[in-house]
Amino acid sequence: MALSKIEQYYNKFNEDKRLTHRHGIVEFTTSIKYIKEYLALFENPKIIDIGAGTGRYSVALAEDGYDVTAVELVKHNLNVLKEKNATVKAFQGNALNLKRFEDDSFDLTILFGPMYHLFTIDEKIKAINEAKRITKKGGFILTAYYMNEYAVIIHGFRDNFIKQSIAEGKIDSNFRIVANEEDLYSMVRIEDINYINDEANLKKIKLIAADGASDYMRPVLNKMDDATFDLYIQYHLSICERQDLIGASSHVISITQKV
Repeated sequence: MALSKIEQYYNKFNEDKRLTHRHGIVEFTTSIKYIKEYLALFENPKIIDIGAGTGRYSVALAEDGYDVTAVELVKHNLNVLKEKNATVKAFQGNALNLKRFEDDSFDLTILFGPMYHLFTIDEKIKAINEAKRITKKGGFILTAYYMNEYAVIIHGFRDNFIKQSIAEGKIDSNFRIVANEEDLYSMVRIEDINYINDEANLKKIKLIAADGASDYMRPVLNKMDDATFDLYIQYHLSICERQDLIGASSHVISITQKV
């Protein structure tokens, strides 16, 4: 069977390396902080990491002693994950169909990768409903999204593709990026996230900026001494819930609860 474009892409893309660069460290540090904040509400919580990649989160959580299940579409990524930690229960699978798992199985569901690559709102709603189905009542779902404004600013204006993208219909008159499977990624705005959560009938807890301005500042972060970088992380954590800043973040995490 031929590999999908997503599988071909991730066979070459090094997600581990991205999350160990300084802008990725900000994202990882922030995400883990909130994951553990909600895990602390449960005794012996069961976690599922959907779209786990090579296991940056699932392996870290398993090494901290948590009961972790991982689902990953790309076989190459899954093999890397399994080599890292044998205690993670790892399966190949698709966020749109989690029939392997029974209803109400997990206390905390992580959905960090799939929404980047699902190209319609209906697909995103289907994925969030599958995540909801396998989450226990009272459990939490943490979902990551790739944001529209970051992509327009960086790939449109900074990289000077804005006029070409508009001419080719890749950006509409409201500067919304038109999802295109050939480009692999699908971006959203906050109103899209709210709509998806409403359609899934999930209780909205909070939105956080996983990385804020970090991705805009890659060269600056890389030149910082360690003490200054530590201060930057403290600064980011102090503002990552500010709603007036979230929409321009590269990645946003929606924290919701199944009620």
